Amino acid sequence: MSLAVSNAARLLLLTVFAVTALAKLLDIQGFADVLRGYLLFPPPLLAPIGLTLALVELAVAIGLARRATSRPAALAALVISLGFAVVLIITLWRGIALANCGCFGVYWARPLQPWTPAEDLVLAGLALLAARRPA
Repeated sequence: MSLAVSNAARLLLLTVFAVTALAKLLDIQGFADVLRGYLLFPPPLLAPIGLTLALVELAVAIGLARRATSRPAALAALVISLGFAVVLIITLWRGIALANCGCFGVYWARPLQPWTPAEDLVLAGLALLAARRPA
């Protein structure tokens, strides 16, 4: 694998994580309302969980921007992306219909579809590419 492929994956991942974090941070209460639809957390914890998720995504984006921290940040992005995919699959399996999956906060509302988890799996693949040391 070349350095160009690794860097391209890192920059794409950085962009996605930065955009999703900022979109969520712009309306934490709105994102908490989206999280309510997953029926996973008690209502009093929705806003703190939403804020934490957005800040973790932002920290990953910042980590991807720095050469010294890009590998651990890419591995964190891998874990986060796989975790999101699992939650989405479970939500689909439970038959919960979501008008907004919350992937990009409340400003780019997208319904949860059967292929939505695949998007997170693609991000996980990018994270693997970004974490690999070029030959």
